[in-house]
Amino acid sequence: MTQRILTVTTLLALTLAAAPVVADPPAHEAQAREIFTRVIGFRTAAGQQQTPAMVAYLTEVLTRGGVPASDIATFDSDGERAMLVRVPGTGRGRPILFSAHMDVVDARPEDWERSPFTLREEQGNFYGRGTSDNKAGVVALVATILRLQAAKVRPARDLVFGFVGDEESGMLTTRLVAAHPWVANAEFAINTDAGGGLLDDVTGKPLIYLVQGAEKTYASFDLTVTNQGGHSSRPRADNSIYQLARAVLKVEAYRFPVMANDLTRAYLGAVGQAQPGEVGDALRRFAADPTDAVAAETLARSPEFVGTTRTTCVATLLDAGHAENALPQKAKATINCRIFPGVPVDDVREALVTAVGDPGVAVTTLGTPEASPVSEMRPDVMRAITRAVHAKYPGVPVVPYLESGGTDGKVYRTAGIPTFASSGLFAKPSEMFAHGLNERVPVRSFYEGLDHIYSLAVELGGAK
Repeated sequence: MTQRILTVTTLLALTLAAAPVVADPPAHEAQAREIFTRVIGFRTAAGQQQTPAMVAYLTEVLTRGGVPASDIATFDSDGERAMLVRVPGTGRGRPILFSAHMDVVDARPEDWERSPFTLREEQGNFYGRGTSDNKAGVVALVATILRLQAAKVRPARDLVFGFVGDEESGMLTTRLVAAHPWVANAEFAINTDAGGGLLDDVTGKPLIYLVQGAEKTYASFDLTVTNQGGHSSRPRADNSIYQLARAVLKVEAYRFPVMANDLTRAYLGAVGQAQPGEVGDALRRFAADPTDAVAAETLARSPEFVGTTRTTCVATLLDAGHAENALPQKAKATINCRIFPGVPVDDVREALVTAVGDPGVAVTTLGTPEASPVSEMRPDVMRAITRAVHAKYPGVPVVPYLESGGTDGKVYRTAGIPTFASSGLFAKPSEMFAHGLNERVPVRSFYEGLDHIYSLAVELGGAK
């Protein structure tokens, strides 16, 4: 009996000794997870005026981590707040700006499967509004600052970290960031709001890593029909809602001409080498010959790539009528366009006027859209990004690309600061839900993004 007990005890000891030891996450990861939880909880959508509260929280975290109050600056615009944090260098070289935006597109909790403003970890993903756009970037910047402080790292040049308050709306605080004395002389910027890796939708294998060097012009236009209206019991043929509906359908059917430049052809060709099937074949053919109509048509059916091959316009908002028992006196649709570099905004407006073909539909440009120049890729930036990517995914191609969406980068580029977007995040194309329901980011990517931004800050900042 004693021998059996001894044998079982010995076997149990050997089993326990052989079992893998699950190590606690590094301190900076645990701290970043806590910060991520808190910042997702701020409903920093336009009109909510929650960015001041979020800045107050981040300021508390940073000062507790050793950042002097003199190296933190805040400024307000239209109820939103932005923040700059400086890590002073030794004066060898111009500053580098790292940027992220704190605001989000709003989310209605009743539409979501989970509360959009509560961080949830499920099935290898973090869920919540802003998880990918762009609060993972915010946390990566904060974590980098805290790691630099903890390690007492002194860069050769100033590193300035910008936290924007209204990227999803007016980008007014972005302009304040760009004009601030700590930033105005920046040699270049790293923007966490774009750039990242693609994983194969089926296998999860890393395919390619993209660095944003340019973006399309963001412009919106209103289509407006006005009418004398009247009583709904006396309908007439000239109904403003029907007239507007016909105009919107014509916009839906209209296609802008196919376009390409060296940047887009290099990007699409590189993605095509890693993409299987019909789309991969179309990518390779289009990169070789942008006049290949069959390839262009295939890419036109792909939400992921259509924006890289032409200007796109899509209806996003409708506003019509004033009472359920009255004929509508006014009907309006907002058309959001992402314009290929080099195409004037007025040309796009004229194209919409022609497509609608109805003088009773007024087409007006909203605001003052502005284009931004292409940032020529810097060898030092590409080396640093490639080194950071290959530390996690050896051998993955790293290529520049044109962003179909809009980011703060266009403001920085227009201000004369070359900007390169690189988040360090990898995701499957089918799991990108920014601005949509059930937004998420892979848990692994979130933590990899922390190391990615820290690596860029150390290398590009010339830290010793």
